[in-house]
Formats: sequence, C-alpha cells, structure tokens
Amino acid sequence: MDIIISNSSPVALYEQIQNQIKAQILNGNLNPGSPLPSIRALAKELKVSIITTKRAYEELEKGGFTQTIVGKGTYVSFTNKDRLREVAMFEIENKLEEIIKKAKSVGITLEEGIEIFKSIYEEV
Repeated sequence: MDIIISNSSPVALYEQIQNQIKAQILNGNLNPGSPLPSIRALAKELKVSIITTKRAYEELEKGGFTQTIVGKGTYVSFTNKDRLREVAMFEIENKLEEIIKKAKSVGITLEEGIEIFKSIYEEV
C-alpha cells in the first residue's frame, strides 16, 4: 500500500493515513474485499505509533470504507462505491466551505478563488 506521511504537515498523522487509504479505495487501487495491512505492520512500515494507525483504521470503519473481522483483519468494505464517494464529497464540501469563509474574510473574490483552486488542482 502506498502511503506517504509528512511530519511537517498540519494534518494529523492518522488523518493523513486515513485520507490516503480513502483515496485509494475511491480511485479503485483498493478493491472491495482487499485486505489492509495489520495495524502493527502498517505502523512499523510508516514508523508511527500503533495508536495512530489504529485511529486511522477506526475512522475508516466509522465512515464505511473498511470492515474489521475479529481474528482475521481489516478489509475494504463491500459498501456501494457511490455511497463512499458521496461521503467523501460531503467531507470535501465541508472543508471547502471553511476555506471559502476564510477567503471571503480576507477579501478574496470568487474569480481569485477559482484561479487559486485551478492552479493547485493542476499542480497536484
């Protein structure tokens, strides 16, 4: 599994892990039923605490992206992919709303905001 974390990012480590696993599920790199590494194995691979990895897995399960079978491991959920995309879109909309409020408070126009969004979108 391809996960890159940054200690200098303002985003919590567990969120970085969670977001990257979500993205891999939504873009089809991880298919329904695919096993995820054990919490301990992923923590060791990423050089983070087991608690960090556990929290990421718990959040993924709460969101319906994964399911854990006691004694067997954690797997990508068979939940409808459209539903998972809808959940992800809801989260994105909430984050964009926060950003738009901040942008408006400092006088950034809609056109400037769209230009910033396009620029960043093309870079990523």
